Amino acid sequence: MLKSWQEVLEYAFTVLNNVYYDNELPPIVITLQSSPRSNGHFTVGKVWRAEQTHLNEINISVEHLDRPIENVMATLQHEMVHYYCQLKSIADVSQNGRYHNKLFKQEAEKRGLLISYEKYIGYSRTQPSQEFIDVIRSHGIEKPLDINRDGVQFYITGIGGGVTGTDGTDGGLAVVPKKPKCSTRKYQCPSCQNSFRATKDIRVLCLDCMAEFQKVEK
Repeated sequence: MLKSWQEVLEYAFTVLNNVYYDNELPPIVITLQSSPRSNGHFTVGKVWRAEQTHLNEINISVEHLDRPIENVMATLQHEMVHYYCQLKSIADVSQNGRYHNKLFKQEAEKRGLLISYEKYIGYSRTQPSQEFIDVIRSHGIEKPLDINRDGVQFYITGIGGGVTGTDGTDGGLAVVPKKPKCSTRKYQCPSCQNSFRATKDIRVLCLDCMAEFQKVEK
């Protein structure tokens, strides 16, 4: 099912690259992985290798796919702005990439985003402008299906021991987060043999071969 999201994100990257960057952004790996504390991220380092080519990564959080499509695309655009700033040697962040400065705000707002200030992370809070929404809609970028990875479940200690919701409340009883199992799975492209590890079962498309990564059984 995530393959459909992968296709939408790759198409959206192509559209936004054309509309807002004159196709200056080189190819990049777009992933859909768990990132509950953020909507997405951009890797400063070239963390992917495809034969002799090394590529950066933009990740879109699977915990936040239930937002309106315009907001998910605004997250993609936010990370594309970081990509552009790195290519142009624009110092858009500080504090190990956490604090977004006015240069980031300036470049992002040139590209259809509304940026507001938030304590500790700077000019990072992102919303799509009406212009950006119009671009998304005019190019037929739509949410492929209603899917979202829910957050960590909680359980009640003591009486009952039942499961409660992700807000961690249940009638005032003490709630403790359930520790997730620590395990990884290896995925490998059947064509080019590139591989990576993930902490859960996912579906990811290799952008070099357009083949789906396969889980390697132990």
